Amino acid sequence: MFKKTASKIIHPDEIFEESQSFGIWLSDKVSDFGGSWRFIISFMVFIIFWIIINTIVYLKHFDPYPFILLNLILSTIAALQAPVIMMSQNRQEQKDRLRAEMDYEINIKAEKQITEINLKLDALIEEIQNLKEKKCHE
Repeated sequence: MFKKTASKIIHPDEIFEESQSFGIWLSDKVSDFGGSWRFIISFMVFIIFWIIINTIVYLKHFDPYPFILLNLILSTIAALQAPVIMMSQNRQEQKDRLRAEMDYEINIKAEKQITEINLKLDALIEEIQNLKEKKCHE
């Protein structure tokens, strides 16, 4: 699924940025905006504005109470926003999985290197002990 190179360490985000399509980029941006306080506050201002416009007596009401058009807009936004956010979450899950795999590979390499260092240290300790024993016998 993803390219891995043995000699070069690649950050998981770089791998995902290489394979990023417009749809993926858009779902990330919608998810970033849709899950923010900026979205919540701006949407609340929009809804309050909508209700005020449609309840003031002196204006022509294009969506009178019970605001059926507003309900339709809210339902449509929710129906579209939920799958887009899920797509973005799935992408984040793939990134996390790739990071975990890369961390595991790094840990395995580190463990092998530590084992090799321990073996070399054990050999050096044994060599030093042998030299000490030789000096003691002389």
